Amino acid sequence: MSERPNIVLIHWHDLGTWLGTYGVPHVSSPSVDRIAAEGVRFDRAFSTAPLCSPARAALMTGRYPHAVGMLGLQHHGWEYRPDVETLPMHLRRLGYHSVNVGMQHEARDPARLGYDEVIEARDPATGWQRADTVVDHALAWLRAPERRREPFLAVVGFFEVHRPYPADLYPPDDPVWVPPFLPDNAHTRQDLAAFQGAIRVADRAVGRLVEALRQEALLDRTWIVFTTDHGMAFPRAKSTLYDPGIRVSLVVRPPDGTSFRRGQTDRLVSHVDVVPTLLDLASPGAARQLSVDGRSHAAWLRGEEDAGRSEVFAEKTYHDSYDPIRAIRTSRWKYIRNAEPGPLLRLPLDIEESPTRAGMGDDHVRPRPEVELYDLAADPWERRNLAGQPDVADVERELAAALDQWQRATGDPLLDGPVPAPA
Repeated sequence: MSERPNIVLIHWHDLGTWLGTYGVPHVSSPSVDRIAAEGVRFDRAFSTAPLCSPARAALMTGRYPHAVGMLGLQHHGWEYRPDVETLPMHLRRLGYHSVNVGMQHEARDPARLGYDEVIEARDPATGWQRADTVVDHALAWLRAPERRREPFLAVVGFFEVHRPYPADLYPPDDPVWVPPFLPDNAHTRQDLAAFQGAIRVADRAVGRLVEALRQEALLDRTWIVFTTDHGMAFPRAKSTLYDPGIRVSLVVRPPDGTSFRRGQTDRLVSHVDVVPTLLDLASPGAARQLSVDGRSHAAWLRGEEDAGRSEVFAEKTYHDSYDPIRAIRTSRWKYIRNAEPGPLLRLPLDIEESPTRAGMGDDHVRPRPEVELYDLAADPWERRNLAGQPDVADVERELAAALDQWQRATGDPLLDGPVPAPA
């Protein structure tokens, strides 16, 4: 493309990879599935954190949560450090006009985030930034004549599919598939049906947004990126560093009529890679001017071959309470270090009050190990902890050293001891 492309970044809450395009049966997600079919679906994409504000901070800065000061939820007092720059700030230097429509959870004052425009787009009945309301505002913005005059970044954030899932807003969607890490009972099935009802509603809103881009003849000059902050809000997913907590949907649709890659890929990708990749897609080589933790995949999208990532990292420090955990994941192995004693799962309040929790018993309150090691090839649901076993001692030692090196290189404050909460 000779002109700089537009970028539309759509992000949901708490979705993980619970979509038809990712192979989950019985889910109604035709709009996102179509974006995937027309673009690239990343099957091994990972958040840097299993909770909202830290995850979104990495997505929007290209740096790890602890490196930008976002070690917990924004409404609990965590904020970006003063020197932190975001995607809209970087793109402004390239001549982009930016808008945030709907959900953000990184700053009390959205002006801190660097957008030229901020549209709250709250549903008057609930106060939530619901998909339909957000898309109504996004469509009005996209249809303005100014959209033809300069390249734009539109970040479109939905409250969905965060809990709760009231049936009057999200009619339950049966049948459901119960993944092996959840108890298969009536409680869980009821909960998953409600979750899928929210997905159906949010997916329809995505379809409206993409159709408007088509009607406005913008698809030949616009990248569409779809993702979510972290895993689904169910036990052993959200708020954990197991794959169901940090594996995310990431679908990238190139502009129509271009020769960028399409299809599916197993290459490892981290949310910290999104900022440098988008900058390089906007202006080749732009990411080299940045000091970020992520790496650009733009050359790969253009058809070039590279070695790709060999590992991704994830962290949790605070959620509803202090719970410091760090992890490294490779194509085959997951190594988790629990820095403080506690229960095997420390459930956040929204999951603690869920139907699934009501039907799962209390096995999750037994003490957690200090270290966890999983062979993802043999044990993809991370049920058999191999830490301490002699036959994988070399693997454990190598992953521990790599995690140590990452913490040192990125200035992880956990290396200095317990991390204090904001004053």
